[in-house]
Amino acid sequence: MKKIFISTLFILSYLSAQNYCAGDQVSVAHQDEEHVVGAGTDDYEINDIFKLADWNGDLNGGQYHVIFIDMSASW
Repeated sequence: MKKIFISTLFILSYLSAQNYCAGDQVSVAHQDEEHVVGAGTDDYEINDIFKLADWNGDLNGGQYHVIFIDMSASW
């Protein structure tokens, strides 16, 4: 029973994960998702809200910027 539960959980987490690889274009729907700032920077403070679309020149009026790489772990 435990193996079935773990297998089911693994399959569901795998199917619901969204991954992008180098060179992939991030969808507009994903660019419009809101994220919470976890560490303050010059432009943002902790708990501020931002979207990837803020850095996409096609969506923010032509101001192109380099976006960040989110590196996280589930452990």
